Amino acid sequence: MNVRFWPFHLNLARKWTIASNYGPGGAGGTEACGVVFVELRDKDGVVGLGESAPSNRYHETVPSTVAFLEKIDPARLSFSDVMGSMSYLDSVAQDNFAPKGAVNIALLDGAARQAGKPLYDYLGLGFTEGKHITSFSIGIDRPQIIQEKVLEASSYPILKLKVGSADDTNNLAALRQAAPTKLVRVDANEAWKTKEEALERLEWLASDKHIQFVEQPMPATTSDNDLIWLKNRSPLPIMADESYRSIADVERCAECYHAVNVKLMKAGGGSSGFRALQAARKAGLKTMLGCMIESSILITAAAHLAELADYLDIDGNLLITNDPYIGATAQNGVISFAGASERFGLRVRARSEDKKE
Repeated sequence: MNVRFWPFHLNLARKWTIASNYGPGGAGGTEACGVVFVELRDKDGVVGLGESAPSNRYHETVPSTVAFLEKIDPARLSFSDVMGSMSYLDSVAQDNFAPKGAVNIALLDGAARQAGKPLYDYLGLGFTEGKHITSFSIGIDRPQIIQEKVLEASSYPILKLKVGSADDTNNLAALRQAAPTKLVRVDANEAWKTKEEALERLEWLASDKHIQFVEQPMPATTSDNDLIWLKNRSPLPIMADESYRSIADVERCAECYHAVNVKLMKAGGGSSGFRALQAARKAGLKTMLGCMIESSILITAAAHLAELADYLDIDGNLLITNDPYIGATAQNGVISFAGASERFGLRVRARSEDKKE
């Protein structure tokens, strides 16, 4: 097996700000996000593509991703033994979920290509066209900019509003001026530090009858007792994001939340994301597939798991201007493989290949 990997900067169409990088007076946010692309190629010429979108929230960076990938022995990876390959990666170093996730997605891509199947069929899930709708995320900003963003996203039927700033009330009002009755999901990204503050904000949000649920209202380190207190009193469903990294967190989340957000980069790839979704559903939790700022490789990898999700928030590629890949599309928010030129694996191809034709 040959392994190739390279860093890449995804440029955002607008500055991206969430509660964790919102600074005093509205400073902070980011205009680009670093990822690392991975390509595996076996002796028969079968290629698998993967992507790592490391997050500082989980103490992972582009340099730490590259450092892990440099340690890999390509001879220990195989499209014919994805689970054995992952066991080998776990022996290289603990944690490092983002680089392991990138390799796992590349392995699944190659394995499905080798089998002559789209990944969703290789996993036994299938994919229903016209069924799966992603939300479109609106980062923290000034009310006027929020309104502009919402108008730009007019073709998307579901929005996700990031909160956790002093301007939350004005930002929601600005959103509603542009989209009075559109379905909205709210993401607090651990912004509210006490259960009393969180409940107060949830009650405020519940006065808007078109809000669906609230993600991660309190820090993941919050005690179970406080989270259960909040769950029992919340007028809106609350969803774990930072609190649900993998299957290991399912028991706690079933007690403390109504739903969970599964992201392939948190979980460590498509295989572990698959298991995390299955475990959550078995525990009676609603499930959402989420994302970081990502290219179409990771977004499309998540789309292959859509049949296991009640909600989708896989819009990271819609927020950037220089996506080097083409995969699943999201016209009017509807995730579709109908226009994918690749038949097997992830069904992703490089945009540069289009230029050659």
